[in-house]
Amino acid sequence: MIIGEIIKRRRTALDMTQVELAEKAKITQAKISQIENGANDNVTIDVLRKLAKALNCVVVDLLPDKDKLKTK
Repeated sequence: MIIGEIIKRRRTALDMTQVELAEKAKITQAKISQIENGANDNVTIDVLRKLAKALNCVVVDLLPDKDKLKTK
């Protein structure tokens, strides 16, 4: 799963529109649309932080499993 899919799932699970997320995260709705549709998968850490805060989660929750640090 890519970042955009994760963000969209989390947003829809919170019953939030792209416009509402954009307002809460203080980024444009167009940017959210690009991320969710995979047109912009090079998301900065600053944008991820804003999205995570708006989606009530931590940044790592928005990352695909393959990008998470595995420790044993």
